[in-house]
Amino acid sequence: MKIGQKEFDTANHTYVMGILNVTPDSFSDGGKWNHMDGALFHTEEMIEAGADIIDIGGESTRPGYSILPDEEEAERVIPVIEAVKKRFDIPVSLDTYKSAVALQGIEAGADMINDIWGLKYDDAMGSVIAKSGVACCLMHNRKEPDYGNYINDLLSDLEETLEIAARAGIDREKICIDPGVGFGKTYENNLQIINKLEMLHTFGLPVLLGTSRKSVIGLTLNLPVTKRLEGTLATTVIGVMKGAAFVRVHDVKENVLAVRMAEAVLHS
Repeated sequence: MKIGQKEFDTANHTYVMGILNVTPDSFSDGGKWNHMDGALFHTEEMIEAGADIIDIGGESTRPGYSILPDEEEAERVIPVIEAVKKRFDIPVSLDTYKSAVALQGIEAGADMINDIWGLKYDDAMGSVIAKSGVACCLMHNRKEPDYGNYINDLLSDLEETLEIAARAGIDREKICIDPGVGFGKTYENNLQIINKLEMLHTFGLPVLLGTSRKSVIGLTLNLPVTKRLEGTLATTVIGVMKGAAFVRVHDVKENVLAVRMAEAVLHS
């Protein structure tokens, strides 16, 4: 899979996507990096720690989040995308589900759109991605966790997303998929999809796993959001073993080492 100018060997390696939230209210690091100097400093930290992609988000998508106006979200992310692309040689992903923000982000240099609604929130998103030719990560999501057969329903929902992508003209080679841990799922659903991650390989596409510091870890271990590193590392290793192409994380250094160790064992 090609993202920006970089080729990713998604069949044989798990890459680390570092999270850069330029928000005042994200669930685990809100307000830490929403000033330019802080954002660039943290980006440099993550690159030095081994990040392969930087994922920039301007709207918190924690449970109960408020939808930002397009203009406000763009004002947060566009200058940061431009600054990161100017200073660093690394692919940049923009975490947005709004086509207007995505279009501005792509014009600013974003190499990938990370859509938490899998093209189902904004009807124009598919066209924006297709016309630009950038890569995309399409996530599974539902407003409510109302499933009959959970895994089958999740796969069916993702098939719908891929049909939307195909109709829009998005090159299938530019797509990775995300099971959406923590989105439209119960606690048990979240554990199940991590455990059954290999089921997503039925689509023949790279899979991104995003579990970093999420509530499934907090609930399992009875830990606050600032104490969930070890739980995150456990899910990262499971992701590597189940063939995840990408893991999206806050703590880049530790997750890079966990990936490296897990791959050494798997490839021995």
